[in-house]
Amino acid sequence: MRITKEKRQENHDRIVTIASEMFRERGFDGVGVADLMQAAGLTHGGFYNHFASKEALIAEAAAKGFVETSDRYADYSVGAVIDAYVSRAHRDARGQGCPAAALSGEAARLPEDTRKVFGDGIAGLFAALETGLAGRADARAQAISLLAQAVGAVVLSRACPDGSALADEILDICRADCHARIEGPAQ
Repeated sequence: MRITKEKRQENHDRIVTIASEMFRERGFDGVGVADLMQAAGLTHGGFYNHFASKEALIAEAAAKGFVETSDRYADYSVGAVIDAYVSRAHRDARGQGCPAAALSGEAARLPEDTRKVFGDGIAGLFAALETGLAGRADARAQAISLLAQAVGAVVLSRACPDGSALADEILDICRADCHARIEGPAQ
């Protein structure tokens, strides 16, 4: 039975949405095509009607995750972005969180074209922070530094046992340091 173009696109979008969340939750190697397609309510064999390879899906799912992250913080001040990003809620919601914090270590081992998607997503996050820091002579440097510290804080906090004092201490100290950088004099 043939499906309409609209239904095909709906299925494609559902696969990407589910993959984006599953990859952030479990990592790229922790999600098999069969499990993903089952979660999408589709057959394993149908995967290749939508994607040339798992890497193609990874790239599309990562791009979706970066768009979701940018959209989530679009109306926030830089300080509010730091508060939301460097938080227990973000740390604990891997599947809904930022791909940079969830997958950068794995992305570094992917093919160049897939890493380009990550690079573009990270550059977009830098640009959004830089816009929020407009008027500062060091806005670009601050944006890069703030995002790097925020991502690192979430990654290190996630590496600690859930509920450990150290996991929360990492977030608290890095969040406070980011705020000090935002509120401090421009260099």
